[in-house]
Amino acid sequence: MAAPHVFSPLDEAKQALRQRALTARAGWDGAAAGRAVGACILRDCPPPPGAIVSGFWPLAGELDLRPLLIALHERGHPVVLPVTPKRGHPLTFRLWRPGDAMVAERFGTMRPAGDEQIPDFLLVPLLAFDRRGGRLGYGAGYYDRTLPLLPNAFALGCAFAAQEVAEVPMGSTDIRLPAIATEREIVRCP
Repeated sequence: MAAPHVFSPLDEAKQALRQRALTARAGWDGAAAGRAVGACILRDCPPPPGAIVSGFWPLAGELDLRPLLIALHERGHPVVLPVTPKRGHPLTFRLWRPGDAMVAERFGTMRPAGDEQIPDFLLVPLLAFDRRGGRLGYGAGYYDRTLPLLPNAFALGCAFAAQEVAEVPMGSTDIRLPAIATEREIVRCP
């Protein structure tokens, strides 16, 4: 019989913040906010010409950035979406085009069947963020393992403005983001 997992104070703080964030966003309009976030990105922090952009297919309650992904595709950007591997592994990314069939994966995520590509500009989902670039995800650590493997890529967190908190609890393996896009602004993080 396996020993029960012992949670550290950091793990407990992250889990409590995750629960608060998930509960708080339950009534938010992910489609409307996603359109506004997309407009902010295109106006104030667009990907450089020719950049391969990684987006994400929305889970229930998340921002819906699909209109932005379509707009980026129409502007000539290759768009890729993450493939959710087994826990402990980094993400890989597959080419997506509007209308492509999607494949269901673990945790309710969806991915395209296109060729693997490496992104230059990543739109990163999150549950909570702070103005120093702290990001709280769902807890599997996929982006924290993936971003160090893409040192020349730009990672832009994507969030509802109401997901901002005073401070995200961070551990030694948690990666800070250089910027966060909300429906109100691009938050540049020191």
